[in-house]
Amino acid sequence: MKTLSKFLVLCLVLGLVGCTTVASFKLPQGTEMKVMNRETDFKPGTVETTPFPWKAAAGIDYELLRKGKVVKSGKLPAKFRVVSIFWPPIYAIIAWPMGFQYECYDLTKGEPQECHVPAQAKKQK
Repeated sequence: MKTLSKFLVLCLVLGLVGCTTVASFKLPQGTEMKVMNRETDFKPGTVETTPFPWKAAAGIDYELLRKGKVVKSGKLPAKFRVVSIFWPPIYAIIAWPMGFQYECYDLTKGEPQECHVPAQAKKQK
């Protein structure tokens, strides 16, 4: 019975982790962001979205918008999500195995750079 309980808990955890990819962003003042043509809903600088398809292996397309006009675009570094091997079986590895490479991206400079999430922000996640 303990083994079955542990297995079910593991499946639940993989299911929750396998459904999203999350990163924090520092954006230039007055801009909004689109990732792979998806509207983003920022929760204090954090984007949570479904994983990305294989074409994101070369980078996750993003656009910074100001008053509806693109002011900057490019690619964010991406990584293969190991959890996609397990959840849902086979489908995730075929359809959406890519996620954000960094926990935090700084888009206030020229190219996207890794930044560090303050400890207080990590606790709120």
